[in-house]
Amino acid sequence: MTQSPTPDPPAATPLEPLAAADLASRILDEVERAVVGKRQPLTLVLAAVLAKGHVLIEDLPGLGKTLTARSFAQVLGLDFSRAQFTPDLLPADLTGSFLYDQQRGEFDFRAGPIFAGLLLADEINRTPPKTQSALLEAMQERQVTVEGQTFGLPDPFCVLATANPVEYEGTYPLREAQLDRFLLRVAFGYPSADDEYDVVARRVARRREKIVLDQLTDGSGVRALQATVEEVQIDASVGRYCVALATATRTHGHVQVGASPRGSLGLALTARAFAVIRGRDYVVPEDVKAVARSVLAHRISVKPELWMTDASGASVVDDVLQKVPTPATLEGPTGR
Repeated sequence: MTQSPTPDPPAATPLEPLAAADLASRILDEVERAVVGKRQPLTLVLAAVLAKGHVLIEDLPGLGKTLTARSFAQVLGLDFSRAQFTPDLLPADLTGSFLYDQQRGEFDFRAGPIFAGLLLADEINRTPPKTQSALLEAMQERQVTVEGQTFGLPDPFCVLATANPVEYEGTYPLREAQLDRFLLRVAFGYPSADDEYDVVARRVARRREKIVLDQLTDGSGVRALQATVEEVQIDASVGRYCVALATATRTHGHVQVGASPRGSLGLALTARAFAVIRGRDYVVPEDVKAVARSVLAHRISVKPELWMTDASGASVVDDVLQKVPTPATLEGPTGR
């Protein structure tokens, strides 16, 4: 017998644009107490959460990937769990499994770490594709199926996955279907010298390793922010701009496989969340441009003969942003 997914919580009431922007700004300020000098990538991560998407943070070890996930969980007040992806990790280690209760003579379902508001999938590319694929249903449908029974996941539910560069020993490349489930792929890069010194100085000043951040909202507050995103208007010209950018990647000379229609949708959804963070209830083309590389680059496969060159998904996105005409729009969808 199949168990129905957990019923959705009551519909959240959207916030006013300025109130939503103020809360988003305070969330980013608090997270930046731990993750120093990375305002732009942190803004993208928050935009993905507000757009009900998932984020792949791909960068070198030691640049704050895991710290980012923990910090957002603390500040957003979401239930947090961490799954350390290793070569011997099994799908049941993520989703959970049925265990036999001898006293009752029945099987009980023991939920895995995936049943959390925010799941940190740490070093996701260190586990084989079979285990990676265990996340596909959860990320797309917000549910998991174990031995024919379906269990709904919490709302909100977000996966923040970290990955080391594929050149590192012991990594498995993420399959295209897995990459396509991530709304954004974000890289942090090395901090500036001043920011790096700030990290050192803060650690010395607090006299302990752990940093405790203030909780600024909770699950209902996150749902309210997500409901605010759903109220954001996007003009037809801007929507067609999203489609034109995704379409242009499919005909680019360096591309073997371009962005799918999910890329167009991802641009529109993330741009709406970015507009909320900026205090607007409408999308402008600059919102789309700000998120385009993070939304589209990981959905593009470059031709194999170009692997040893500078050609990449990011360079393709930068090129189409230069070539696709930017729509001329008024300040807002109704001219305000």
